[in-house]
Amino acid sequence: MIKECLIHEVQHHIQAYIRTLSSPFDSFLEEHIRSSTFYMVLDEQEEVGYYAIHNNRLLTQFFIRPSYQKHAQELFDRVIADHEVKALFVPTCDELFISLALDKDFTITKQAYFFQDSRVHIPEDDACKEDRFSPAGLEDLLHIQQICGDFLDQYERRIENGELFTYYRGSVLLGIGVFEKSSMLEGVASIGMFTNEVHRRQGIGRNIILKLKTWCYDHALTPISGCWYYNESSKRTLESAGMVTRTRLLNIKVN
Repeated sequence: MIKECLIHEVQHHIQAYIRTLSSPFDSFLEEHIRSSTFYMVLDEQEEVGYYAIHNNRLLTQFFIRPSYQKHAQELFDRVIADHEVKALFVPTCDELFISLALDKDFTITKQAYFFQDSRVHIPEDDACKEDRFSPAGLEDLLHIQQICGDFLDQYERRIENGELFTYYRGSVLLGIGVFEKSSMLEGVASIGMFTNEVHRRQGIGRNIILKLKTWCYDHALTPISGCWYYNESSKRTLESAGMVTRTRLLNIKVN
């Protein structure tokens, strides 16, 4: 039996799912998961697992308890058929989900890289020692909007939530840092950056990531990051700041 439910009703299964992952996933995937509709799978009164579907078409979660995994292929097929699923977001750190998707010979496209910190010490450029990095305030809002445009949404809310940082050289806003604490992965935060187009290729993005990493560690958080698979510029910036990737997010199309 399958029944629609709220995310908090399967929270214990989500925690069990997270423990199976070989690496964390970033805020991009988390946002899609949290805004999905959740369903619990039951064997009479026994809870078998859960899955989640975003916008009635995108399967973002599929978890079956180990004691029921001999039925995983059958249940997966049923979910795809009953909901007329069109695509799947599958992180390669999720062995069960990716295996079930590969069984179906669906069309695989690459969506994103997920990064973790290598913990290799990367010194900041001495020429940037006088630059100012600090949490953004509402007085920075207009300046941020002018520089960043539609890079993000809801700038004001993000500032109020402590999710944005400014990086100034004198009165010039060189870029912003983005910080999003995970609500699914305990002690983990996604970090990112945007560099003023006029000041790119000067190591600004690298310095922002370095400062965000330090800020995370100072607050007992583990920094992770992600970028679109085909954004080579962002990938190089993250790698230059000591971030490494071994995990991909796959966008798998149902044939």
